[in-house]
Amino acid sequence: MTGPTMGSLRVKGATLHYEVRGRGPLLLLIPGGAGGAAAFDGIVDDLAATYTVATYDPRGMSRSMLDDPEAEQRVAEHADDAFRLLELLSPGEPARIFGSSSGAIAALHLLTARPERVERLVAHEPPVVEVLPDAAEHRALIARVQATFHAEGLMPAMAVFAAGLRKGGEATEPKAEVEVEVEVELPPQAAARAERTMANLPYFVGRIVPGFMSYSPDVHGLQAVSDRLVLACGQDSRGELPYRPAALLAERLGTELLHFPGGHTGSTTHPAEFGGQLRAVFRA
Repeated sequence: MTGPTMGSLRVKGATLHYEVRGRGPLLLLIPGGAGGAAAFDGIVDDLAATYTVATYDPRGMSRSMLDDPEAEQRVAEHADDAFRLLELLSPGEPARIFGSSSGAIAALHLLTARPERVERLVAHEPPVVEVLPDAAEHRALIARVQATFHAEGLMPAMAVFAAGLRKGGEATEPKAEVEVEVEVELPPQAAARAERTMANLPYFVGRIVPGFMSYSPDVHGLQAVSDRLVLACGQDSRGELPYRPAALLAERLGTELLHFPGGHTGSTTHPAEFGGQLRAVFRA
């Protein structure tokens, strides 16, 4: 498999780095958390045997530079970035899309804002906590994360965040022995990717977490296009916070909740099985 074709796309307020592999119908992969295009390294080559696979560093992450590094981050703007990539790579044609975590939130907004550009969307564990009946508790969690970040620094804030996600929003005081397992748990051989992810973490905690986890999806709009939406969770994620919004949305929309191998970062921890299931979903 040859390496990706890389490019840059100028969008409002940022320049996006993107990568394209393979040939066939377009499949856009939208990463979440502190990852960028490299978050899908384990699955892109396999998918590129069937699709033209495009992925990118979301604005402010890795090689996608913001004009204003202090700019507030909004879901609608990130969704428009994805739309601009679709317009560049598959003009006028609906595309298959996979979004993970915060990337799945952007993808949900794209689906309701530009439904004509989406053939099918697989949204894996979008943490749209505003749909939950106990949303106020999760707002308090995000406030604690931000307060800890500004008062104590990055890793204590990540410890509060990771504990809250594991325990359904009941964050504990940060402890040195708490391992950050959300979005940054990467195989040891991926040293360069891990370094880039760590460099993205302050932006993720300070800008993406508050901007994205306060987002309320257009449930009525999603209902109208539910035939194009597949809500998915990791089979090992039951009991964790990111699982609950996807499960609740699937119930409200009257659609099946699909389970993928692994947990929140299943595409990294179980790449072969995860990629195989993703191919099967898009073939269905």
